[in-house]
Amino acid sequence: MHTVQQNTLQKLGECRWLLGSSSSVLFLPRLPLMHCHLIRVPPKAFVLLTARMHTLSTGSQSNSTSGPCIYTSRFLKPVTEKLASFKLACSKRVQMAARIILITALLALASPRALAFDPSPLQDFCVADYDSKVSVNGFACMNAKDVTVDDFYFTGLDKAASTSNELGANITLVNVERLPGLNTLGVAMSRIDYAPFGLNPPHSHPRSSEILHVAEGMLYAGFVTSNTAQGNLLFAKKLNKGDAFVFPKGLIHFQFNIGDTPAVAFATFGSQSPGLVTTANALFGSKPPIPEYILAQAVQLSKTTVGWLQQQPWLDIAQEYGQPLVQAN
Repeated sequence: MHTVQQNTLQKLGECRWLLGSSSSVLFLPRLPLMHCHLIRVPPKAFVLLTARMHTLSTGSQSNSTSGPCIYTSRFLKPVTEKLASFKLACSKRVQMAARIILITALLALASPRALAFDPSPLQDFCVADYDSKVSVNGFACMNAKDVTVDDFYFTGLDKAASTSNELGANITLVNVERLPGLNTLGVAMSRIDYAPFGLNPPHSHPRSSEILHVAEGMLYAGFVTSNTAQGNLLFAKKLNKGDAFVFPKGLIHFQFNIGDTPAVAFATFGSQSPGLVTTANALFGSKPPIPEYILAQAVQLSKTTVGWLQQQPWLDIAQEYGQPLVQAN
């Protein structure tokens, strides 16, 4: 025996659906309403089911025109089987919808925007509070009442930094460590000065891509790809005044002044703190040092040579974390 509410059939707009009382589909007990919405009944089927229900509801088995109607399985079996097939189709569609939602969510999480390292601003600005003890991704915000115009201001990019060092280059970096107003804005920049034949050594930025603009002189600049079937590919080019070159995020790159006069370039980054990994410094100047036998095997050099390299004073020309700038006289 099956109990059927007389209000189980309802027409919504141009689409015909099977709806049940208590958010249940007819003959499919406890099927959630969201699942029911997936069961679309063709117009003819709707008419047939309506006709059958009308015939049964006005038959001799029940004189009541409202409330529940009691019918035998013999009369309701064809309708029950039809609706059971609808339930199966509904279940498959729900599973497919769930898969699509899951895949969409995973793709969203895998997108560059979703995986961006810099925190996004939720207000006009979030000036870095260097004195805050709160540990967050980036810097905590300074009280807006304490913010001044100088928190958004940096001066000195018109002045050349001293290139009197072993590399013949120096970098004036403007990141969130030096300009608190950059916090949460996702940008930074730098000025690079090169002595004749000066070198900005192979390095990478783990949190940002870079665009380099040559303001003065001639540079040879390039980057090396990650491992491929053809090896690590070099993309390098001679750059003249006014040229620009892009370095993809995380890839090792360099610039070398190929002229006999000083050169100047400006770089922009897509992060308030792009990070810097100078290749030689990381390999041979780490603290504590990487064991000699590991490096010797990795770079195919003798332990004696590796030991000598680890004793060298590896220079950090970027001075990324707010060390005092060395200006040229």
